Amino acid sequence: MTPNISTPLIYVIEDERDLGELICSTLDGFRYRTEYCPTGTAALEQLAKQAPDICIVDLNLPDMDGMQLVKQFEEQEIGVIIVSGRDGLTDRVLGLEFGADDYITKPFEPRELVARVQSLTRRLRKRQSEVVDQPKTARFGLWSFQPESLCLRHEEKGDDSLSRAEGDMLLALLKHPYQILSRDQLLGENCVPYDRSIDVRMSRLRKKIEEDPQQPELIKTVYGAGYMFTSEVRWE
Repeated sequence: MTPNISTPLIYVIEDERDLGELICSTLDGFRYRTEYCPTGTAALEQLAKQAPDICIVDLNLPDMDGMQLVKQFEEQEIGVIIVSGRDGLTDRVLGLEFGADDYITKPFEPRELVARVQSLTRRLRKRQSEVVDQPKTARFGLWSFQPESLCLRHEEKGDDSLSRAEGDMLLALLKHPYQILSRDQLLGENCVPYDRSIDVRMSRLRKKIEEDPQQPELIKTVYGAGYMFTSEVRWE
């Protein structure tokens, strides 16, 4: 699914009604369209009617674990921001591994959430334009990658699928082989400062394309500078 995000539609999935309505009214003030969903079931029912561009998901929902929703939204290429009282590293890592684009812990300032929504909106718009303009398939070594479908294929090992966030990062590396890309360049020019989600995504990506993720050969770390993709890339 490729969203039309000229005026983004955002689902706010939060069982605390006062907080959910506060988030909606704040985003409405910045000309976003919002839909409040108090439960995961309500969100899925609304999803069947109209897919949003972004979902803001609380993990502690009364009828299901919010991680279930995160995974389903990610599979449908919907931007996801987790808003949760779970502030442990395990939950942050798991949320990003399930495909969330961002993770913010409660309590938070509404304006910070707006900034993160704006950042994600810009990244989604950039991603949408790149999908239209870019060649269909990148080939490197025994691998091929299709950015539009996020399909990663090895000639001997078969197919794998990347999350949208992993695909965006691999695409940036493939477009600039043998060049050092900073963390900000890999996360997008409008990323939130000090975003550490790249560490999780890089680890997952290396597990999928490296023979030995602990001794990576394709994606090298350039300490203090960023990362470098060290293979010839052919676009078709």
